[in-house]
Amino acid sequence: MIKQYLLLLFVACLSFGTSKAQTSDSLIVNRLRAEGVKFSHNNTVTLLMNGQEKFDDMFRAIRQARSSVHLEYFNFRNDSIANMLFDLLAEKAKEGVEVRALFDAFGNSSNNRPLKKKHLKSIRKRGIEIYEFSPLRFPWINQVFHRDHRKIVIIDGQIAYTGGMNVADYYINGTEQVGEWHDMHCRIDGDEVNTLQAIFLRIWNKTAKQNIHGAKYYRGIRGGYYFEGLKPDTCPTAGKKMVGIINREPRTTNRIIRTFYEGAINDAKDSIKLISPYFTLIPKVKKALRKAAKRGVQIEVMISERGDIPLTPDCVFYNAHKLMKHGVKVWIYRPGFHHTKIIMVDGKFCTVGSANLDARSLRFDYEENAVIIDQCTTRQLNDMFERDKKKSVMLTPEYWKTERTGWQKFRGWFAHLLAPWL
Repeated sequence: MIKQYLLLLFVACLSFGTSKAQTSDSLIVNRLRAEGVKFSHNNTVTLLMNGQEKFDDMFRAIRQARSSVHLEYFNFRNDSIANMLFDLLAEKAKEGVEVRALFDAFGNSSNNRPLKKKHLKSIRKRGIEIYEFSPLRFPWINQVFHRDHRKIVIIDGQIAYTGGMNVADYYINGTEQVGEWHDMHCRIDGDEVNTLQAIFLRIWNKTAKQNIHGAKYYRGIRGGYYFEGLKPDTCPTAGKKMVGIINREPRTTNRIIRTFYEGAINDAKDSIKLISPYFTLIPKVKKALRKAAKRGVQIEVMISERGDIPLTPDCVFYNAHKLMKHGVKVWIYRPGFHHTKIIMVDGKFCTVGSANLDARSLRFDYEENAVIIDQCTTRQLNDMFERDKKKSVMLTPEYWKTERTGWQKFRGWFAHLLAPWL
């Protein structure tokens, strides 16, 4: 009898330990650690919910820089917000602050107000080091692949910004084509700033053919936190958040962002909420979403009524309609283009970063996301999702029948055949 009791007690303890280990947040952490991702537990993450918040906060922080400002963007659009930024960076350079900026050559040429040679010459004359990543060269073979799509800013090695926004006026003012351009960013203070700094310095040294390194660029070496007037992290977990950086680079960490998204969806127990502007999807992510819906996970996806790239919105609607048939709730954001790239799983963890749910981000480009294992931050993103649902309409069979023309449906079918390259 005692042996049976001890056996039952052992099984119960084992079951309790197993169930505890099988929560979606612990599963995703284990998956990513197996891929070499390191998590730290001393981070503050402040969500910057729109372009105005991002640029106000970042400019305020740059004004207080004492040592270095490092910027890595897909593009700097040659408009008023970029001019304000370069003016500010020139002031800091004059004060002796090291200022380094990177932009992607394809990203620059693909926007309608690129930085030209004369602009770069003027910027460099003002003490700012600026380089383009992977310059476009004839015959342009492979030039559309392996682009640097990351958005990273590190100030004094103490704080970092990352998210979905480049540097452009339309993140505040929108555009005539799509209306409101909705996006978000976050500011990190903690050991993951060091991870982002290491990412930047590696690509900087590769691009600029320099060897910039040293303890002064990393958090924990210099003096204490001295930035004032920045938006606070209001979570009770501020300063204690578990964060890991997933960084995709061709030939070295090819699969890491795919591993995250596939794992996050496959490990979900209760709910998934996600927003992705280019919801063109790769087959494994489609399959994971269908399987999650089949096992009873409540999935809500937000897409945009309009987009900025031909054919892509049609492919997005095609995929959304297919998933709707599997029980996924799809919300169509109407005020403009929701360029945000986030996912929230089971209310336990989330991500903010540069990666889209398309083949370019998951298979080709340099990308980076912060994975935040924190219920409070995840709830803040869930709250944003719920607010934006009030500005959206649900995709239904009736909507598909009456609001999407036959030509649009055909374009969507055709575009989904091109999804491996969109």
